[in-house]
Amino acid sequence: MRQSTASPVLIAVLLVAGCGAGPQDAASTPPVTAPPATTAPTPTGTAFNPTDIAWLQLTVAMTERLLPVLDLVPARTTDPAWRRASAQVATTRRAELDRARRLLADAAAPTTNPHEGHDMPGMVTAQEMTALRTASGQSFHRLFAGHLRAHLAQSVRVATSEQQSGAQLATVALAEAVVRSGTADLERLDHLDPT
Repeated sequence: MRQSTASPVLIAVLLVAGCGAGPQDAASTPPVTAPPATTAPTPTGTAFNPTDIAWLQLTVAMTERLLPVLDLVPARTTDPAWRRASAQVATTRRAELDRARRLLADAAAPTTNPHEGHDMPGMVTAQEMTALRTASGQSFHRLFAGHLRAHLAQSVRVATSEQQSGAQLATVALAEAVVRSGTADLERLDHLDPT
């Protein structure tokens, strides 16, 4: 079954995510036209709704943007606590990314990234990545913590929207896992960087 219009919840998820066509701050986010979504049966018989598809696509885009940031940590700091924390976040996020990609494949969703090139809340921009690559020690910790905190908070926010409005059981379960892991990672980050 194909849905021709986006649900208000889907649009709300994308607006909360701040999806736009260029660098923005969260306060100046313009309205967005949602990408076309499909609903497809899964082996359990539960259909994907437009919110499920939009959330999975956003989760993939956000996580793909975070992983290079996490990969910088071993070269930019010798602090074992920061290295452990980033490795733990990276392991969790890679597992969640794999699950999200599998669910998008199950949904027969488009393979293109509708968020390609978008700088949204929770995503590190090219300029910010350049600053991270040149920072080290406490300066790196401060920048890294700010970007990681923004990513985790936004991930929890949009995953909560999926929990409330998603339909496909495995997708909603992934959203619940993202909320749990993101909340726990935020708490750990608060101990490392109590700003």
